[in-house]
Amino acid sequence: MRIRELSQKTGASMRSLRYYETKQLLVAKRLENKYREYDESAIETVKTIQFYLSIGLNTDDIAQVLECPITSENRPLCKVAYELYKSKLSEVNKQLNILNKVKLQLQERISEFEKL
Repeated sequence: MRIRELSQKTGASMRSLRYYETKQLLVAKRLENKYREYDESAIETVKTIQFYLSIGLNTDDIAQVLECPITSENRPLCKVAYELYKSKLSEVNKQLNILNKVKLQLQERISEFEKL
């Protein structure tokens, strides 16, 4: 399939797909006319990349995870993925703590206005 079709099937822009290719996350064959041609497995690869981007991994991290062996549940099984997940969870928990503090401060300020 060509890049436009892959874009339509995954919702990723053609620009993003080209970027994934430059980062070696996605592989395309080149036809004689220099057009990119992707096989059906590219759809799942792009969806996997999109998932990892949505949880905050960067493309360098994603490249490492894509190299991991995959379980029957389609999940990576390697120490790199485990460590990345733990690190990202720690970052999320720190951000949640900060947001909870901000929430409490805002609630206090609002309650001061409501007392007037």
